[in-house]
Amino acid sequence: MTSSRSSVGAGHKRMIASLSAMHEFLTEFPPSRRRLSYGAAVKACEAARAGEISAESARDALITFAVTAGILWPSDQPIVSVKPVARGYGGFAA
Repeated sequence: MTSSRSSVGAGHKRMIASLSAMHEFLTEFPPSRRRLSYGAAVKACEAARAGEISAESARDALITFAVTAGILWPSDQPIVSVKPVARGYGGFAA
């Protein structure tokens, strides 16, 4: 999943570089600020975590939500590409 940056309030940036980070971000997002695209982003995240869709498809849903909610960080800021992490025993990075 290529990372995305979202502004989560008061100009603070939050980098979302994994499906776990996406899930955490969406879970913590204030219910009063959620839009219709929020549900689509949650479903896409869950589907990607289950291997039903690609991480890039989930990223696209997150970006749609961020644009709709007005929290997407400006595209002139550098974006870092993140490679998948090999997992060891117990779900921790090896």
